Amino acid sequence: MKQWLDPIASIEALCDDLDVLAELVGEQDDAETLVEIDDGLLKLARSLDRLESQFLLSGPDDARGALLEIHPGAGGTDSQDWAEMLLRMYARFLERGDMSFTMNDLQPGDEAGIKSATFEIKSDFAFGYLKSETGVHRLVRISPFDAQSRRHTAFASVYVYPLIEDEIEIEIDEADLRMDTYRASGAGGQHVNKTDSAVRLTHMPSGFVVQCQNERSQLRNRESALKMLRAKLYLKAALEERAKRDAIAGDKMEIAWGSQIRSYVLHPYTKVKDHRTDHETGNIQAVLDGDLDGFIDAYLRQTSQAASQ
Repeated sequence: MKQWLDPIASIEALCDDLDVLAELVGEQDDAETLVEIDDGLLKLARSLDRLESQFLLSGPDDARGALLEIHPGAGGTDSQDWAEMLLRMYARFLERGDMSFTMNDLQPGDEAGIKSATFEIKSDFAFGYLKSETGVHRLVRISPFDAQSRRHTAFASVYVYPLIEDEIEIEIDEADLRMDTYRASGAGGQHVNKTDSAVRLTHMPSGFVVQCQNERSQLRNRESALKMLRAKLYLKAALEERAKRDAIAGDKMEIAWGSQIRSYVLHPYTKVKDHRTDHETGNIQAVLDGDLDGFIDAYLRQTSQAASQ
């Protein structure tokens, strides 16, 4: 109940503050207060839009936090660079929405970009908002890695899982796990890079592989990896039980041509288009800076309408 009532109370408080500021402007005609009111109105509009979207979240796991994974696909270095661009896009989206997150794993690419990345997002409704991002994302641009400046197409996949806490039991037999340790890559201090603190867990029955390297302790990394594994196993079980694999997590299609959910075109024109909802915008820079609200809202409205029919 708190997850639903707190946003309403916050909006009511903001309205009260704006009323007080409006009275002050009427008495003093203060330019600075007018600017403050304009900023407050923009914040109010965003809050109302977010609240309206929240009421479209009706799935059993929509109120949960989320795990978000990014993997490059067909396209070599361009795809690894594109995966890093998506990493930045989602980080900016989460920051804009004041959604707390940590980077559980980040594997840098050989020449540029990343080989994989995993966010843990603990904010309420993170899964509900971000489930629309599961699928293959396609980028068309003049490649910065092509000496002849030719146009290239790159692909990357995004998978979003509900964050499962201790209130739901997912049994994992230790005999089914293989644990590998390795040295963390990238920045992290001397201790992180000189000891085998990073952990990779392989769940033999399902074939799921998870890894974590953000903590200095091997034990803490193992705990985080287990949490990621539980999230994957939970979603797998839920999908099997409800038989809604396409609706919740999407098919794990080949990360290549013809399987994309959204296209980002930088050349010869600029446009981002979602192929499921037909929502599109020409302001691709805003999207890459984390402005995903329009795409998420269109997806939630489409799925909500389909569910009511």
